[in-house]
Amino acid sequence: MKITWLGHSCFKVETRGYVIVLDPYEDGSVPGCEAVRETADEVLCSHEHFDHNFRKGVVEREHGPSPVRVEVISTFHDDKKGALRGSNKIHILDDGQARIAHMGDLGCQPEKDQLERLKGLDAVLIPVGGYYTVDAVEAKRLIDQIRPRITIPMHYRGQGFGFDVLQTVEEYARLCDNVKIYEGNMLEINEDTQEQTAVLTMRRKF
Repeated sequence: MKITWLGHSCFKVETRGYVIVLDPYEDGSVPGCEAVRETADEVLCSHEHFDHNFRKGVVEREHGPSPVRVEVISTFHDDKKGALRGSNKIHILDDGQARIAHMGDLGCQPEKDQLERLKGLDAVLIPVGGYYTVDAVEAKRLIDQIRPRITIPMHYRGQGFGFDVLQTVEEYARLCDNVKIYEGNMLEINEDTQEQTAVLTMRRKF
C-alpha cells in the first residue's frame, strides 16, 4: 500500500491500481492546506463536518471489483458519547497484504471489543492535535494498546498550517520511540517497513 498525506486528516491510499481518498476537506477550510483535487475509485468520510466530507474535491472513476475490504468501527467525535460533536467512523482497509486504519476525528477511547478489532494493524492514521479529537497523550495511550507497526499522526498544527487551537506533532512525537521524519508526504508500506512513528511532510499551499 502507498499512503499519501494530502493535509489535515485527508489521505490517499493506493494499492493494486485502486485508489481510496479518506476525509477530503472543503476548499479553504483548513488554514494553509491546498485544495483537494484527486481522482479515485472510492471516497470514505469519517463524519460529515466540512473539513472531512468534501467529496466534490474528488472525481470518482468507474472501477471493477475493489481489492480492498473496508471495515467500519462506529465511535464518537468526543468523550461524551457524541453529545458534543456527534459520531465518528474508523475505517480499516485490508488488501490482503497490509491492513491500515484511518481513525477519523476520534474523540474518545474505543471500547474493549473495538480495541481487539484494531490489533494487528500495519499502520494507523491517528489524530493527535486535541481540542476536537484525542490529544497527544490520549493518542499515545491508544497506540500503546493496539501496537500497530507504523503510526502516522494527523490533524495537528504545523508551521503555517492547521487550526491554532491544535497541538503540534512534536507534542506527540516526544512521547514516541523510533520517530522518523519524512521529507515528503508519501510512505509505501511493505514487509520490510520497520516499526516507527512516521511524520510525513505536508504538501504546502502556494
